[in-house]
Amino acid sequence: MKTKKATNSKFTISRRSFVQSAAVVTAGLAATSGGIAMAQQVNTETEGKTGGTVPLDWKEVYYTNCPLVSASNVDQELGWTREEYKKIGVKYAYLRSRKENDWYPHYIHNLDNLIRFGGMFPAVHVQADIRRTRLLGATHVPEEGGCMMVRADDDIFKMSDLKGKRIGITKSLNTIKNDWWRIQEEQGIELMLKMNGMTTKDVKMVDFPYPDDWYDKPEMLVPIENPSELWLKRNHKTDLAFRPLETGLLEGKVDAIYTQSKVFQHLQEDTGELRAIEDLSRYPDWSLQVANIPATITCTNEMAEQHPELVVAFMKGMIRVGRWSNEYKRAAASILDRQTFYRDVEDTYQGIKDVDMVPNLSSLNIASIEVGKDFMFRKGYIKNDFSVEQWAAPEFFEKAAMELLNEAIEKKKQQKIFTPNQLRMG
Repeated sequence: MKTKKATNSKFTISRRSFVQSAAVVTAGLAATSGGIAMAQQVNTETEGKTGGTVPLDWKEVYYTNCPLVSASNVDQELGWTREEYKKIGVKYAYLRSRKENDWYPHYIHNLDNLIRFGGMFPAVHVQADIRRTRLLGATHVPEEGGCMMVRADDDIFKMSDLKGKRIGITKSLNTIKNDWWRIQEEQGIELMLKMNGMTTKDVKMVDFPYPDDWYDKPEMLVPIENPSELWLKRNHKTDLAFRPLETGLLEGKVDAIYTQSKVFQHLQEDTGELRAIEDLSRYPDWSLQVANIPATITCTNEMAEQHPELVVAFMKGMIRVGRWSNEYKRAAASILDRQTFYRDVEDTYQGIKDVDMVPNLSSLNIASIEVGKDFMFRKGYIKNDFSVEQWAAPEFFEKAAMELLNEAIEKKKQQKIFTPNQLRMG
């Protein structure tokens, strides 16, 4: 297949731009044998909608993050990145702290002075098809590839028992945002089948369309200062809106569903109603662990080129918080438990104890992102291919790290300088 180059045009919203090439499924339950059912209905609540943003002001920087493992989700409680911006006279605030900003910049990056730290699939979509961004860093949790869950009382114990049976897969009807849940599910399901000598032709893939429009509900558009405040409105660890396939499985509409290893898996197993028959995190192959991760940090080209100091300030905050999180993993786990889908603090600690919380652009992280990007392109979730290595901009991390080092050296020097009065007193 010939690679298309991503365009350099500014962001504009249109239905054509955001409907995935695999057309949106019907509002009813659909199924086909050996493939994924497709149809032509969209969510009329989101069709043609444009994202809302504040007027651009380079004295302000907004951040947004996903409820997953990242230095940003620790920093939102520590506030160290805000300190870095105060040093240069810039306001640093959460995306949704202003009522003019809706949720969609998190997915389509239609705000020049926004920095995003979150799942890789929306970020890849933006870079491929919407606008030019820079990849600043990544954090990988290496054992979250995905599980295949079945009902606890079913006579299904291994993947081969699923031959001829139904596996559920979600389909967002939201035409604006990237359908990252579906990408993750389709990728994980295909990998689990492949590891067991099977393909989608051996099972029946059943689509579960859902509105995916909570972003537009009035109660969700009330400004919030901190991402954690969102969970004051929703108990995310029990809210089945975050696990839309679970009800269909329990009701017998399908025989198996994909879920994330360890994260959602433990919450679902704790109900006593579901169990896992396959788990990609058990395999030594790192390329199986790309379930919307590594989490990526991205900023717009405009910010990187016109105001690089804003990017460096953010990376200084991430490095500081990441180092602290690496040294105090249990404290970091206590903070992350408020936002992630691990069972509790101890479960969160077990999930992050071997994770490098300082975001980086290691060769392994770049290769992992390339795996996810290639899957998206091959399956039509993005229209244009690109090089992840060329997307990466390590110079901002390097400059941030050097500034922190020089600041530490200068601080050390000051501690060893004695004034004449101090010398006489000594």
